[in-house]
Amino acid sequence: MSLNTFGHLFRVTTWGESHGPALGATVDGCPPGVALDADALQHWLDRRKPGQNKYTTQRQEPDAVEILSGVFEGQSTGTPIQLMIRNTDQRSKDYGDIAEKFRPGHADITYWQKYGIRDYRGGGRSSARETAARVAAGGVARAALDLLAPGVQITGYMVQMGPHGIDRARFDWDEIARNPFWVPDAQAATDWAVYLDDLRKAGNSVGAVVEVVARGVPAGLGAPIYGKLDTDLAAAMMSINAVKGVEIGEGMAAAALTGSDNADEIFMGNDGAPVYSSNHAGGILGGISTGQDIVVRFAVKPTSSILTPRRTITRTGETTEIITKGRHDPCVGIRAVPVGEAMMACVLLDHWLLHRGQVGENRGRIGGRS
Repeated sequence: MSLNTFGHLFRVTTWGESHGPALGATVDGCPPGVALDADALQHWLDRRKPGQNKYTTQRQEPDAVEILSGVFEGQSTGTPIQLMIRNTDQRSKDYGDIAEKFRPGHADITYWQKYGIRDYRGGGRSSARETAARVAAGGVARAALDLLAPGVQITGYMVQMGPHGIDRARFDWDEIARNPFWVPDAQAATDWAVYLDDLRKAGNSVGAVVEVVARGVPAGLGAPIYGKLDTDLAAAMMSINAVKGVEIGEGMAAAALTGSDNADEIFMGNDGAPVYSSNHAGGILGGISTGQDIVVRFAVKPTSSILTPRRTITRTGETTEIITKGRHDPCVGIRAVPVGEAMMACVLLDHWLLHRGQVGENRGRIGGRS
């Protein structure tokens, strides 16, 4: 299986399986001199790890990250950083019944058709457990951004669970960390708890929409045509397990707008820098960051491993029925929030390094400012 690497200058290769001895990431291209230790990365992994409440899988994994290379005396050396997370709570026997069956809505069948072999224990590489390695790599990217672009802040949150969305009028940044759904709407968090609890008890699952915002991103990141910042952001988010749709800024809703509605009018701010009347573009124009907030949304499908009986076929083509035992997320969108943040961090650092290497500082001046 090839193509386990993403990024241009800041490159991340993930490895390992859901029920193997360990998984992890090799990070290549991190600049030297970045303050880094396992505790700093662990902070981000703790936000993603399973078993924290009844709304996520009850698999008990500490997700303790180990740094095997690339860091000396608390700083990155500029050489490849090897990160490892050991699996400690595998229950492979839960998957014995699906060794010969394909889960509807799951990658089981396509993996088998392509490779002629698949790791049915938790899904192998197609398991959402792979995303723990991305979050660890994202921690490295965040640390580098703190040094190189200290104004950047990346925050993810859920804006929809099933048919239930948030009320933007009640949006509260501080509320995001107060509830198990990473939702900026306290009333939505209360309502979603009841809704998801009923689904969980019924052995079912539901999809969600996650929004990730990067504030303080400088203008100029990205390049026209094939090096667009939004191209790489869309690819990064789409690569997350269970993601079926990605939007930048207004996204699909832009199709319903007129040109006059969609255009973000431009003015000169009091500090001499351009300001915009709105942000339908999601902080990116022509593939290049504007200096506004970068706004990305992605939709995740419902978890395929459910206790609700579904019709399927076996590897030999026989018709059968399947119920997936084991421990699974009733809404994978919850733990996708820190994963989306990690992918945003990796892409932004990658493009910051590309921008520095090709242009250095912004060359175009507006009112005496870049």
